[in-house]
Amino acid sequence: MKTVYTTQGTCSKAIELDVDDATGIINSVQFVGGCPGNTIGISQLVRGMKAEDVINKLEGVRCGMKPTSCPDQLARALRQIVKS
Repeated sequence: MKTVYTTQGTCSKAIELDVDDATGIINSVQFVGGCPGNTIGISQLVRGMKAEDVINKLEGVRCGMKPTSCPDQLARALRQIVKS
């Protein structure tokens, strides 16, 4: 399933995701905006992983004093996909 998630509270503005409906495996992730080195690195690390595993690892990660981060927003996006 290809989807675009609008982020909140981060430098990135959106996350474009492709997750296999049948297996929950992440095919691709691309952040729109944000710190390029970090967001590209995250995208490459999670490719091929199960969405649930990524959620468990990244949910709740904060960016400095912000209550969220790009990794946390990715976890939130994946949680929406898994629930649907």
